[in-house]
Amino acid sequence: MKSLILAAALALASSTALPAQAQLNDLEMAHVAVTASNIDIAYAHLALAFSADPAIREFAETMIRDHAAVNGQVAALAKRLNVTAQDNAMSRQLLADAARIKDEMSRLRGAEFDRYYAKNELAYHKTVNGVVAESFIPNVKNAEVKQAFQQALTIFRGHEQHAAKMAGRLAGSGQ
Repeated sequence: MKSLILAAALALASSTALPAQAQLNDLEMAHVAVTASNIDIAYAHLALAFSADPAIREFAETMIRDHAAVNGQVAALAKRLNVTAQDNAMSRQLLADAARIKDEMSRLRGAEFDRYYAKNELAYHKTVNGVVAESFIPNVKNAEVKQAFQQALTIFRGHEQHAAKMAGRLAGSGQ
């Protein structure tokens, strides 16, 4: 399982190499961000379906609430700016990687599912937060879009910290 999580993190990292990110326009970066949020919402729905751990379930509910709220803010901004996010190779790669991860998670139950979910959430947030902080924010042209990324990053860094504690607890408890 560790190798699968590592492979997934590496796949995400390789699909989001910095030179490719720098070539994305604001609307493509926004689409990647919304895609990443939707993926995390899907992971959270799996957690609600398969986990009995109250901490996992609470975290999953937080993921659904926070990511849906950020997506709503992005949609409102896009409407106000009269633009549409643009699909791109990076968002399509994220979806392909997520399909494999969801398939693997769907086969797990109990403590094994909980550990996988927590580790995946930690790896996913670390990777996506790094891409947003190191590549997207510095390259966004529109000030309002940049501000939206910065606000979302603050929320999602909190998710990363929460996922780290959750993963540590599950690893340390032998659960």
